[in-house]
Amino acid sequence: MANVTLQDLKRKFNNVIAVEDINFEIPDGEFWVLVGPSGCGKSTILRMIAGLEMATSGKIFINDRLVNNVPARQRDVAMVFQNYALYPHMTVAENIGFGLQMRKVDPKTIQERVLAVARSLSVDHLLDRKPKQLSGGQQQRVALGRAIARQPQVFLLDEPLSNLDAQLRDDTRAELKQLHQNLGITTIYVTHDQVEAMTLADKIVVLNRGRIQQIGGPQTIYAKPANRMVATFLGNPPMNILLAKSTVDGFDVAGQVLPYPKSLRKRLQPAVGQEFDLGIRPEHIHTNKSQNLKELQEEEIGELVVDVRVVEPLGRETLIRAGLPGSGIMLNVQVGADISSRPGDRLVLEIDLNKLFVFDSATGDRLFPG
Repeated sequence: MANVTLQDLKRKFNNVIAVEDINFEIPDGEFWVLVGPSGCGKSTILRMIAGLEMATSGKIFINDRLVNNVPARQRDVAMVFQNYALYPHMTVAENIGFGLQMRKVDPKTIQERVLAVARSLSVDHLLDRKPKQLSGGQQQRVALGRAIARQPQVFLLDEPLSNLDAQLRDDTRAELKQLHQNLGITTIYVTHDQVEAMTLADKIVVLNRGRIQQIGGPQTIYAKPANRMVATFLGNPPMNILLAKSTVDGFDVAGQVLPYPKSLRKRLQPAVGQEFDLGIRPEHIHTNKSQNLKELQEEEIGELVVDVRVVEPLGRETLIRAGLPGSGIMLNVQVGADISSRPGDRLVLEIDLNKLFVFDSATGDRLFPG
C-alpha cells in the first residue's frame, strides 16, 4: 500500500492544456474519487499516475518515491479500464493470473492466489471460461480480479462500472466498496457519475476544465459546495439555480421576491440592483405548510408561485419540474408520492431560506453561507 502525492501537475497536448495546477495527497489506504464532466481531465490524471501519459510538468510520488521517469510496469500500480481489456484467447484463470505470470511468480503461488481472488469475487465457478462466454458484470469482476491478484500498492479504476446496467452497477458498486474495506489498498477511482462518487469515496476531487474545484468528504462537498459548478454537479436532482437581483426587501426572482435571511443580510450587505445566482436543493422546497418548516419563523420561509410543467412519479416520491411564470427559470421539486399534481397546475412553493446558497453571478464562487 502507498500514499500518492501530486505536486503542480500539468499536462499539455500541443497548445491545449488538459490539466494544470493539480495538487493533492492521498493517504495510504484511502479511496479517493476524481469526478467531473466529460473532458475535465480526470482520466488524464489517472493515466499520468499509471505512467501511460507523461506529465508536461509537476511531480508524481507513489509512497514518497518520485515516479515521473519510472516506466509504467515498474510503478507497482494496477489499472482497471472502462472496457475491461481482457485477453480474449485466455481463460478467466489465465487472465487473473497474467500479471503474476509476467512477474515470473512460481505456478503454485499463482494458482493459489487466482483461486483466492476468484472466490472473493464469486467467479471461481467461471475459471475455465473465455471472456466471450461471460456477462458484462462477470467480465468486470475478472478485470478487478486481475488487478487484485497482483497485490499492487495502488489501484487505479477508470469508470469500471459505466458499461453495466443500472441494477448491476448498484450491486457491483456496493461490492467494490466492501472489497476496498477488506483489502485496504490505496484506490483512485475516476467517474462522471456523482452517485458513484458520493457512495464510494473517502474524499472526492471535483474537476472542471482541467482544474480542481474542490476536495473534501462527500457530505462536506454536498453541504458546502465551493462554487456553482460543484453545487449543481453533485446532487440528484441537481441544485436549482435562480437568477436574482437584490432589492430593498429581498431577492427579486422573475418578479417575485424572496426575503433576505437575517444572517445573509448581515454578511453580504447586498446593494440594490446587484445580481446573484441563488441555489436551493429540491429537498428544501415544499408545496404546503410542511412539517419540515413548522418550527421556522415566518421570515425564514420564502414563497414562489410556479406552473407545473412535468410530473415524474418515482415510487416513494414525485419529482415536479416547474417554471416561474413569464420567465425561463425552471425548478426541480421533490414532493411526497401522496401529493397529486398535473401539468398546468399552479403551485405555491415554500422555501427554507436558511438552506439558500448565494453565488457570485460572474465567477460562480459561493458567497453565502460563508
